[in-house]
Amino acid sequence: MTELKNINANGLDFGYFEAGPADAPLALCLHGFPDTAHSWRHLLPALAGAGYHAVAPFLRGYAPSGIPADGAYQAGAIAADANALHEAFGGDGDAVLIGHDWGAIATYGATGSAPERWRRAVTMSVPPLGGVLADFFNYDYGQFKRSFYIFLFQTPLAEAGAAAHDMALIDGLWRDWSPGYEDAAEDIAHVKESLRDPAHLAAAIGYYRALFDPTRHVAAYAAEQEAVTATGETPILYLHGTDDGCIGADVVKGAEDHLPAGSRRELVEGTGHFLHLEAPERINREVLAWLAG
Repeated sequence: MTELKNINANGLDFGYFEAGPADAPLALCLHGFPDTAHSWRHLLPALAGAGYHAVAPFLRGYAPSGIPADGAYQAGAIAADANALHEAFGGDGDAVLIGHDWGAIATYGATGSAPERWRRAVTMSVPPLGGVLADFFNYDYGQFKRSFYIFLFQTPLAEAGAAAHDMALIDGLWRDWSPGYEDAAEDIAHVKESLRDPAHLAAAIGYYRALFDPTRHVAAYAAEQEAVTATGETPILYLHGTDDGCIGADVVKGAEDHLPAGSRRELVEGTGHFLHLEAPERINREVLAWLAG
């Protein structure tokens, strides 16, 4: 990866990696949980080679990025961060947004609330929440089992459970979510480094607590929060691994119904949740071809 840099946006300091000239169109890449900006090490140089200023920040609360003073971890807050980072990096209407997991959720909210900022977008591994949340209790036992960590994170035991045995929960999630990815040691080490401090681990868990608890929402992000579950205007390529152990491929069958006009859904055979790390050459090709469209 390139040298770690720092920028202030939306009142927070964000650590980030970048590739490509600063005056090129912005390509902002947002990671998810349990992950870090290191996740984009394959895509950043490919985007730079295609003529973009590729930037991968650490999300709010993930070290070395700051912990927000208002404690806001709702989806609308990370969507607002994406739009603020667009501003901070001097983005224009040719900018593109790529998000994985929570980064995908942020992408739905950012493009939905400010479509004039983003020409095209790519989301991975988490389909539009408008469909997911509406159908949550219609899923079968298998998906409820895969979602156990979400329920754990609603409890007072979450921080202790996630920190126990050298954060073994993170090892287990990577193993279960991407069973075919045998080289995750580097990625997991970066995650543990980012979340080792209890305040940062609590921040990452805070995303899940805010997901189902509107009392944790900050009114300043109301517009972005509403956009997260709405169908926006920016065309989106949605990629999902057929072997995803976090969100089963069957869950995303109706994703097209909640994507903007001109969007496309693609199942990536033989990959799991971290598909951009498992099959980087294929994902890079898919992303670049979509952005060139």
